[in-house]
Amino acid sequence: MYNWQHKNWANFTFDHLAVQEITAAFTSSWHAMGAVLQDLTPAGQQEEIIRFMISEAEKTAEIEGEYISRIDLMSSIKNKLGLNTQAVKDKRASAMSNLLFAVKNSYNEKLTLSTIKEWHRLLFEDSKHINAGKWRTGADPMQIVSGAMGREIVHYEAPPSYRIPAEMKQFVNWYNAFKVETSNDALIKTAIAHLYFESIHPFEDGNGRIGRAIAEKCLAQSLGKPILLSLSTTIENNKKQYYDAFKTAQLTLEITDWIVYFAGVIAQAQEDAVSTVTFSLTKARFFDKFTPLLNERQLKAINKMFDAGTGGFKGGMTAKKYISITKTTKATATRDLQELVTHNILLRQGGGRSTHYVLNRRSD
Repeated sequence: MYNWQHKNWANFTFDHLAVQEITAAFTSSWHAMGAVLQDLTPAGQQEEIIRFMISEAEKTAEIEGEYISRIDLMSSIKNKLGLNTQAVKDKRASAMSNLLFAVKNSYNEKLTLSTIKEWHRLLFEDSKHINAGKWRTGADPMQIVSGAMGREIVHYEAPPSYRIPAEMKQFVNWYNAFKVETSNDALIKTAIAHLYFESIHPFEDGNGRIGRAIAEKCLAQSLGKPILLSLSTTIENNKKQYYDAFKTAQLTLEITDWIVYFAGVIAQAQEDAVSTVTFSLTKARFFDKFTPLLNERQLKAINKMFDAGTGGFKGGMTAKKYISITKTTKATATRDLQELVTHNILLRQGGGRSTHYVLNRRSD
């Protein structure tokens, strides 16, 4: 039996205390994010908002096996913020940014059936094959399947289409009636909202993207302010675990394991977001302090190292890489790298042919 076939659907049961430790970790990261953002300039804060919107748009599509131009996503988002007026070739990028802005701008508004349908319309308004903004219809079962034709594996079958209007009305009523008094409640409600919506699967297509949008709204609304993280990036990092957790949760009304899993996704996404923004702050402070000391070649190489992000420049900087990046001679590369070590900007590691350099993150 699937969850919606149980007689007590959708009266989910769970252990309220199961996510207390996860909530504590999330709350710590949540407060840390507020502190880090205060140290950024308004322009820096806007850059981070754009960064996370691009990541969320890109990854929520990739989870569904769809790949959207990152450049077009950036152009579309900046256009909406009034930062440029560049043409956007990929209409999917415009559609995705329209959805994300609609979610963010209405985070504190009551969730309605019209809201959900409008989000779906924004996502598929240019599609000729999807009934944008309309619940699915038809007698054929809505199934989640995998495997080759003739050997398909059915992972889940959603409620029949004739039940969708009543199911969605019940979902929205549940959502608006669920009162959040603590951060623990916020994580629990967000986890349930995502599972509940995905279990109904009300649209022909786009249920995953709309469901993750609902999760973002739920978390922001529960916390009382917009969030700066990307749930989809964390999910995409282990997509199999995401689908496995769904498959298990959609067979029962006892969903403690699901809530623990999804609360963990939220906490990890917030922790990763703090690391990303802290890295950006470190970069800004670094260049404020050291730019006057560096020549053009050194700035170019250091920029390249920072561009690698929080994971670091793979293999570190070497003389060979420095020569390739800056188009200079071996002697000049050796001298430039030595100066960067002397300034305590780079740390030398290894020796001989294994000599490489890493950024001194504490140098700021």
